[in-house]
Amino acid sequence: LDEEDWEGWQKLTKKLGGKVQLVGDDLFVTNTERLEKGIRFGCGNSILIKLNQIGSVSETMNAIRMAHKAGYTAIASHRSGETEDTTIADLSVALNTCQIKTGAPSRSERVAKYNQLLRIEEQLGPAAVYPGFGAFNFK
Repeated sequence: LDEEDWEGWQKLTKKLGGKVQLVGDDLFVTNTERLEKGIRFGCGNSILIKLNQIGSVSETMNAIRMAHKAGYTAIASHRSGETEDTTIADLSVALNTCQIKTGAPSRSERVAKYNQLLRIEEQLGPAAVYPGFGAFNFK
């Protein structure tokens, strides 16, 4: 669907939103104004969070909080041209996104992020809980 097809997203969400994760990537662009509109119109049920897309970490955190408050899931996502910096893994766990999109572990910058997630899990021990399907509001 097109990023401006609010009616199409609304219809798709009404039809499938209780069964599958409908991620607003270009629809929401990590933007709280667009996310608020999507929530109001019932568009999608998840937001793809690109940490350097909106401008600041505070704005990113606000988008995630808004999504969670509305019952949406949030997925932390890398951007093209990524480096081996693992901040996305730390923020993904800290902000309870429950999912991370960083690609197949076929390149060092991706493996670095997955390794950081493993280190975090090891450090948290039994407190590290992955909710699995419990993260979703499927009916």
